[in-house]
Amino acid sequence: MDWERGLVSKAAYSAPVISLFNVQGSNRLTFAFSDALNPVAMSAGVNEETAAFRCGVKLFFEPSAPMRLYEATLRLDTRDVPYYECLNDVQKWWAKQPGYTPAYVPEAARMPMYSTWYSFHQQLSPEAVEQQCLLAKALGCEAVIVDDGWQTSDHMRGYAYCGDWEVCEDKIPDMKAHVARVHQLGMKYLLWYSVPFVGYKSKNWSRFKDKLLKTIDSLQTGVVDPRYPEVREFIIETYEQALVQWDLDGFKLDFVDSFAGTEETVHKEDSAMDYKGIPEAVDRLMSDIIARLRAIKPDILIEFRQNYIGPLMRKYGNMFRATDCPNDAIENRVRTIDVRLIGGDTAVHSDMMMWHPDEPVESAALQIVNALFSVPQISVMLDRLPESHRQMLRFWLAFWREHSDVLLEGSLKPAHPDFLFPQAVADNEHKKIVCAYGDILVRPGGDRSKQTWIVNGTLNHRIYLELDDAWGTKKLAIRDCQGHLLEQTRIDLNAGIHRLSIPPCGVAALTD
Repeated sequence: MDWERGLVSKAAYSAPVISLFNVQGSNRLTFAFSDALNPVAMSAGVNEETAAFRCGVKLFFEPSAPMRLYEATLRLDTRDVPYYECLNDVQKWWAKQPGYTPAYVPEAARMPMYSTWYSFHQQLSPEAVEQQCLLAKALGCEAVIVDDGWQTSDHMRGYAYCGDWEVCEDKIPDMKAHVARVHQLGMKYLLWYSVPFVGYKSKNWSRFKDKLLKTIDSLQTGVVDPRYPEVREFIIETYEQALVQWDLDGFKLDFVDSFAGTEETVHKEDSAMDYKGIPEAVDRLMSDIIARLRAIKPDILIEFRQNYIGPLMRKYGNMFRATDCPNDAIENRVRTIDVRLIGGDTAVHSDMMMWHPDEPVESAALQIVNALFSVPQISVMLDRLPESHRQMLRFWLAFWREHSDVLLEGSLKPAHPDFLFPQAVADNEHKKIVCAYGDILVRPGGDRSKQTWIVNGTLNHRIYLELDDAWGTKKLAIRDCQGHLLEQTRIDLNAGIHRLSIPPCGVAALTD
């Protein structure tokens, strides 16, 4: 028996890569597969008899379309370098594969956004959304993602009414005018769709009930079969019409990973199909979506959610969001960093940040600080927050925007994935940002010539900084989580350990 936890990747789920590292984060074996379209099972488990890892790659374990030739490459990396360097090289390797070129990422994809999901759920109204947009814009957000609820008067949180994609006029009487008012506020507008779902109570149910991969009774919906050109054309035309009629700026395309069949439907044969394999049909659908939408609006924004964040998904969309983890700062940190490690220059977004308005402001700030290495998405009722929370948001979003060149685009070095990344560092040629998420000795490394910011991502009132070499005399400025300047002095940073009185979720700047 091998003690393993394998993974299965395919076009719209996960990514075919496994990285083995030691307790210091040094790579021991990173192996990746070039075929991200077809189902690939990968495993790495300790063999009891030998205490060695037994690794495997398994192909053709699910039904697929017949093929005469199959070629793929298994990439093995045994270099003694940090694990994150190996993963970064893997994403670069994937991006160079024929047909895997990542989609263009507009600048708007890299800017903070407001999401309606946790703040509104399905209880939407144009006036309320526009009010939140007004407040969010003032705090530093540049777009709104209007989530589930715009298409139905049902509030049961299922998907029975998905599939018609007509605006619920009881909620939003004039979608075009609503979008225009949001644009007048200076915000871009993205709209949510569940790509494969046609609900049991939709008008389109009778049209597509015989063209399904499966039904999901718990969600009251069917999953359409993309092997039918009629299905693909219906989905694409739906987005094209919405883009043109309402002047949208992008789409949140959800549940792409639900394109999976049953034993019966996988083997289904129908002359109306133009594909036999589901992965190939999904690839055709998603490729056509991005191509046709970009033909209308070249800087279209397309968001996908973890776990469909693999190398093929990068060619369909330009925003990858961490999967749902409401009010869970630690999960948001882990998930955003996980996606960043193989995301390349695709914009990686946090899950929508939310918290209870009665929380101490430092606890609320944990949500922001833990996801600093991703594009922030905010999903709280901003007018119901105390002023201290709004000031905290204003400060940290301004900090993020000022330093996004390093936080989002710099070289990311997350330490100790085995301890959920208690420290992460991002740097570029000129500056470095170090975030401590545990009660640890913070080790920023060399490069003492760079401007350095130390972020206290804990509720402790101090950070211990360990330097291998002397940094000389630096200017020190310490701010709390609301941006208030608490201390400004000069400090001699010799080799060794230094105590910095950084308050919870505050930040210290060390400059020459």
